[in-house]
Amino acid sequence: MRPIATTRSAAGMPTGLLAVWWIVASEIVIFGGLLGAYIMYRLSHDAWAGHAANTNTLIGTTNTLVLLTSSLFAVLAHQAAEKGDGKKAARFLMYTMAGAVAFLCIKGYEWNYEISHGMTITTNTFWSFYYTAAGIHGAHVIAGAIIMGIVAKDAAKGLELQRVELIGIYWHFVDIVWIFLFPLLYIAK
Repeated sequence: MRPIATTRSAAGMPTGLLAVWWIVASEIVIFGGLLGAYIMYRLSHDAWAGHAANTNTLIGTTNTLVLLTSSLFAVLAHQAAEKGDGKKAARFLMYTMAGAVAFLCIKGYEWNYEISHGMTITTNTFWSFYYTAAGIHGAHVIAGAIIMGIVAKDAAKGLELQRVELIGIYWHFVDIVWIFLFPLLYIAK
């Protein structure tokens, strides 16, 4: 027997799907406010271009490719789950999680370099925004990877395969946020 949470629906969609979209909508408000404040402040402070010139575009680009590749694996996991192949879905979710870990390791290396060269969260307002935005994003990467691990464990047993789509939606949101952060923090110098 399936758990009731997977059979209930509201507004014509399963409650799990509705919940994920509700979470994504609330996260858009959080990141939208942060990015909006960043853009407004950046437009009125010419000195930010000089501070932004210290970000490493190659590292940012590498992390962008890592996240986009991890999104591909999330899509492949969803396709496998739709076909009822839980083991394959779990394997692709593990690849997605590996992308999350790679992203975080690269970000850790980057932050270590920046901090060791005096670019800390207290250096100036640019670096405050930089570390805040990237840090909140990193927390979402960690949360996504943890949830993915839970979903992959069940998927490998052929259980709750609909959750593969749900974590995929969340993961794509995390990637889209990075697609906005990357040009603002690394390219717009």
